[in-house]
Amino acid sequence: MTSEQLYATVARLSDSLSEEAKTPRYRRIKDGLTRAIERGELPGGEMLPSSRMLADHLDISRNTVNRAYRELAVEGFVEPIERVGYVVNEGLGEGDAGGQDRDGSDTLPRVRWDERLGALADGEVERTRPAGWRSYPYPFVVGPGPEGFPIGSWTRAMRTALREEHRGISLHNLDDQDDPLLVEQIRRTILPARGVSATSDQILVTLGTQHGLHLVAEALLGAGSTVGVEDPGYPDARRIFLKQEAKLVPLPVDGHGVAVPEDLSGLDMVFLTPGRQFPTNVTMTIGRRRRLLAQAGRDGVLIVEDDYDSEYCYSRRPQPALKALDAAGRVVYVGSFSKFLAPGLRLGFVVADPILVDYLRSLRHHMLRHPPGIIQRTTALMMEVGDYGRVIRRHRRVLRSKWQAITEAVDDLFPWPVSGTDGGMSLWVAGPEDLDADSLAEQALDVGVVIEPGRSCFLRPDRPAHYFQLGFAAIDLEAIHPGIERLARFL
Repeated sequence: MTSEQLYATVARLSDSLSEEAKTPRYRRIKDGLTRAIERGELPGGEMLPSSRMLADHLDISRNTVNRAYRELAVEGFVEPIERVGYVVNEGLGEGDAGGQDRDGSDTLPRVRWDERLGALADGEVERTRPAGWRSYPYPFVVGPGPEGFPIGSWTRAMRTALREEHRGISLHNLDDQDDPLLVEQIRRTILPARGVSATSDQILVTLGTQHGLHLVAEALLGAGSTVGVEDPGYPDARRIFLKQEAKLVPLPVDGHGVAVPEDLSGLDMVFLTPGRQFPTNVTMTIGRRRRLLAQAGRDGVLIVEDDYDSEYCYSRRPQPALKALDAAGRVVYVGSFSKFLAPGLRLGFVVADPILVDYLRSLRHHMLRHPPGIIQRTTALMMEVGDYGRVIRRHRRVLRSKWQAITEAVDDLFPWPVSGTDGGMSLWVAGPEDLDADSLAEQALDVGVVIEPGRSCFLRPDRPAHYFQLGFAAIDLEAIHPGIERLARFL
């Protein structure tokens, strides 16, 4: 290649050398030469022009060219020859760099990822809401939105968490341990409100409920295990159990919670949401709770309790957790901060026997060691100064107003009665049996209304299609009545 051809190659392959370009000049020269070498336009053994010649040709600083050449040498594209200059590495001949030929097309076979990956348990994850649901004016989605996040309190706590006396927890590697201040706050603030007494070695911090369930499932389930699950129930928990090759047994739910079978001996584990059943919102009665604990004790069955939003009761005090009645250490309690602070926070905890917690800690260590220390310490400091409690009380007031608004709107506008709830963040709507909630959800998007069909909550093969959920935590209070009004037109 002649010098003029080389100059033309550099000018063509590097981006503009104008002052306005964001990428540094030396980087653009280096990238242009790299692409020329990879495509075989600069073959192995080709001598690059001297830095002075190339600088004069491009009207730039010689130092800029020298820096580009040095980076090429460090990355192995060229080799320096003392008192001579730089020559293209012979080991990067045509077709050897990146598996591409002169026109940049692939010459090596692409990885067939579809053949390497196994099938997901329970098929693909069912999306019950559109990806851009936040852009719709009436998002009746299940779960909280970020609007009520205590930005001021969180910012103050995070500043404190970065002070010298807290940095050891906030910024250092904790190995497999948790922030002791957060563990203490969970033990002294969160759990007593649910009637649960625990020691520090019974608590493990997780990245939310699903992470906790995944750890528990990996520790306790395997091929041949059998899990009793509520039907309808929480789809993600069901998929987590299926991932461990467990068999699922549906347990029917009525107005008093899950119906406890007379014989649990065929089960290894039962998964429940007794405080507020997902998705129906019913609370499991005290009689059924005691009967379940007694039956599980006789049959040697473990119980996993997901206490995901029991804080949000509007017409009564919340019942104590099932774990509060557990004297034998049979209940594994899974809790979350995400529903109370922000869905994106991804912070939760597991409460269980110290032996199980120690085992879960070892499993977690090989996944992610520990949740971020800065998130743990910030949350702990918020709790320590009382801000967390104030946030919960404020959320409860706001959600109570939304709960009243959506209950009244549904009672006034829907063409059939809807079973009420005394709390939570959503309504479970059972329509006429000929209603197709999937079709309804699709049509409602045309008028800006987002609802979530309930088919995915069922386990049995003939999953009914006439159920759907109306969440009210993420929608503005003022939008609830007009949104329900628009939805009612389709009904």
